[in-house]
Amino acid sequence: MAAGCAGSLLRRCGKLRRSLPTRPVLWKASPCVFKSSKSEALSDPVNDGVVCAPLQTFKEQETMMKEMVKKFAQERIAPLVQKMDADAKLDDSVLQGLFQLGLLSIELGPEYGGTGLSFFSTILVTEELAKVDPSVALICELQNTLTNKLFTQYGSEEQKITYLPRLAKDMVGSFCLSEAQSGSDAFSLKTQAEKKGDYYIINGSKMWISFAEQAGVFLVMANANPSAGYKGITCFIVNRDTEGLHIGKKEDKLGIRATSTCPVTFENVKVPETNILGPLGHGYKLAIGMLNGGRIGIAAQMLGLAQGCFDHTIPYTKERVQFGKSVFDFQGMHHQIAQVATQLEAARLLTYNAARLAEAGRPFIKEASMAKYYTAEVATQTTSKCIEWMGGVGFTKDYPIEKYYRDFKIGTIYEGTSNIQLSTIAKSIAQEY
Repeated sequence: MAAGCAGSLLRRCGKLRRSLPTRPVLWKASPCVFKSSKSEALSDPVNDGVVCAPLQTFKEQETMMKEMVKKFAQERIAPLVQKMDADAKLDDSVLQGLFQLGLLSIELGPEYGGTGLSFFSTILVTEELAKVDPSVALICELQNTLTNKLFTQYGSEEQKITYLPRLAKDMVGSFCLSEAQSGSDAFSLKTQAEKKGDYYIINGSKMWISFAEQAGVFLVMANANPSAGYKGITCFIVNRDTEGLHIGKKEDKLGIRATSTCPVTFENVKVPETNILGPLGHGYKLAIGMLNGGRIGIAAQMLGLAQGCFDHTIPYTKERVQFGKSVFDFQGMHHQIAQVATQLEAARLLTYNAARLAEAGRPFIKEASMAKYYTAEVATQTTSKCIEWMGGVGFTKDYPIEKYYRDFKIGTIYEGTSNIQLSTIAKSIAQEY
C-alpha cells in the first residue's frame, strides 16, 4: 500500500514539474560535481596504514636532489647571473655543471647515463634553479620535459642508444615547432618534408627556437603530407651538422637573456627515414603530449622566479628604516606581503598537484594549464610588488629584482600563452558539466 502511494505521489510530482516553467533552481546542490573536486579512493587509512601526505612532502631522493641543486645554484650560478644576463650568454661552466650533476637527464634510466629519478624531481630542480636564474632553469626544464621525454617515449631502441647517452653527458637538444606565422596556432606550420626514396628533404624555417645556439640535435616538426593537414605533421631528428641547416642571429631579448633564442632554417635538408621520431604523421600528438607536461615545468620556473624575487626583497624591507621603523613593519606592507606570500603558496600547491597527477598517470591537462596560467600571474604580481617595496634601488641593475621582473614576462607567452591556457581550462570545464 505504501509503495503504491509513493508511486502515485511521484507520478503527480512529475506532472506538476512538467507544467511549471523551466528556470534555474536556487539554493540547491548541483547534480554535476566538478571533476577536479573528486578525490581518488584510497584504501582505509586507519586499517591499512595509508597516510595522505601534504603536497610538500618529499621522498628522500627528492629532498636530497633539492638541497644539492640549491647549493649548486648559490655557489656556482649566483656569482655569474649578472654577467650572463649582460652578455646574453650562458656560461660554459654552468652548462658543464648541469651535466656533471645529472640535472639534464633527471628522469633518464641509468642504462642511458641518467639519474633515474622522478618527474617531480625535475619540477623541484627547475624551481630551485629559477630562484637564482630562470634562464638556467629553462635549459633544465626543456631538456628533461621535452627532448629527453620525446626520445624516451617515442624513440626506437636504436635512436635511444644513439642520442640519450649524449643528452645525459654533453649534448643539448632543441625543439623546433614555432614559425613566423604559426605561434599559438602551432599546427598551421609551413615547414615541409618531401619523401625521396628512403629519406626526406626538409624545407622551411622556424622561429623562437630555444638553445639553438648550443643544440647538438634538433627535433623538427615538419609536414610530410600537407594534403592531410595537421595530421601530416611528423617529428624528424636532425643533427646540428646536417648540410642545409642554418642557425640565425640570436634574438636580443627583454628577459631570460642567457638562453639563446634563434631562428633556424632548413634548405633541402636531407634526413634519413630512420630519423623519424614516432609514427609518421603523429607529430602533432607528440607535440601536444610534451607541451602538456612541459607546462608544469614552466609553472615551476615561474614559481621559482617569483619565490627568488620575494626572498631577495623581504630581508631588505626589514633592514630599510623609514620614519623610525622598518618598512616591513608598516601595516600597509604587512597586508601586501601576506597577500603575495599566500599567492606564492597557492601557486606552489597548483604546480605540485599537477606534477603529482602527471607522475601518477592520472589526467592532468586542466591542472597543468591552471598551474602555468596562475604561476605566470603570480610572478607578474610578485616581481612588480617587489620593485615597489624596494623603492628606487629595486629599479636599478645593482639588485636582481629588475631582472626577475624582465624574466617573468615570457611565462605568459611560451609553451602556450595565458589566453591559450584559459581556453584549455574552459574546454575542460565544459566537458565536466
